[in-house]
Amino acid sequence: MKTSEFKGNLSIEKAKLKQKFASLTDDDLLLEEGRAEEISGKHQSMLFQTEEELDKIISTLSDGDRNL
Repeated sequence: MKTSEFKGNLSIEKAKLKQKFASLTDDDLLLEEGRAEEISGKHQSMLFQTEEELDKIISTLSDGDRNL
């Protein structure tokens, strides 16, 4: 298992725990944060990229949309 794949899987599990914890405390912001981190972890696992690399790619794509 590659390091980026492991980190992606770790992020997914961490996010799932945040979602469960949020439902116990009714903290909607923590629930949303957990969902966002779970999606990010899945993307990391699928694309074999770190979170920082994915953020850079997304920001580059977003900047390109502004120039249209």
